[in-house]
Amino acid sequence: MTSIKLGVLDLTPIFQSVTAQTALQQAVILAQTAESLGYTRYWVAEHHDMPQLASSCPEVLLAHIGAQTKQIRIGSGAVLLPYYKPYKVAEAFSLLATLYPGRVDLGIGRAPGGSAHATLALSERYLEQVRQMPALLKDLTALLTGQFQVEGELVTARPVPPIQPELWLLGTNMKSAGYAAQYGTGYVFGHFMSEQDGLAVLTAYRRQFQSSALNREPKAIAAVGVICAETTAEAERLLEDARSWAPAPMSSGGAADKPNQSRRVIVGNPELVKQQLSDLQSRYGTDEFIIVTTIPDYQKRIRSYELLAQAVRS
Repeated sequence: MTSIKLGVLDLTPIFQSVTAQTALQQAVILAQTAESLGYTRYWVAEHHDMPQLASSCPEVLLAHIGAQTKQIRIGSGAVLLPYYKPYKVAEAFSLLATLYPGRVDLGIGRAPGGSAHATLALSERYLEQVRQMPALLKDLTALLTGQFQVEGELVTARPVPPIQPELWLLGTNMKSAGYAAQYGTGYVFGHFMSEQDGLAVLTAYRRQFQSSALNREPKAIAAVGVICAETTAEAERLLEDARSWAPAPMSSGGAADKPNQSRRVIVGNPELVKQQLSDLQSRYGTDEFIIVTTIPDYQKRIRSYELLAQAVRS
């Protein structure tokens, strides 16, 4: 297997009837464990009014995670940009990047991340804002590169960090890949929740990519569901547990819906998982995966990440 980097995408799940506070404490444990295992990134998702998920405000949780870790990159997977003004998002992540220089990723999505009523509670103009996604991305990239203006006057997202956050767009299809290419952002293909041909999507991103002040070359990550255990039989049993736990259906930008979650997940013992990731790496041409594991047992979830890290290093 060609050397790859691994990251963690944490949905901050509330397992086994624990409290949301316990789930957030487990997020810290996972981030610290990932750091000790050599994972490159730890990202948290944004969801709203989801009883089984604890993270509705990634920037708040990331501030806490950053204080409890030392070097792992911390980021959002993803902030749902249509709900917010780009200026406010840039301010929040500029503050994070000032607190934790060289460690912050700003992942952006355009999905609702919750029910129709939660969406209405957040914004009565959500669909209109989704249609404005190109303009929102344009403003956000201008803010991160110090070029944003209002009525001809420069407006800066402060504090200005020593190193700006890395900007990534998360998506599952050609449209999101096109946006990432047009604005020169990194792109994360949500393999674990997409029915699209990942190779075609990533090829389109690379082919259409326009060099920007953010990135001179395209940067791609695949977000992959993985369940790893000592034996494949045990991993398959854990997959059944994950199927029974899966949250209510959601669109892209955070968690997978129930059918997609079980269909696209890589399951097996360490060597089998390593081989499947190697095959996916060869197909997608990516040297980095961000891993989502939804085993509804915190210790077994940690063990899956441990076994995966050990397998990839061997």
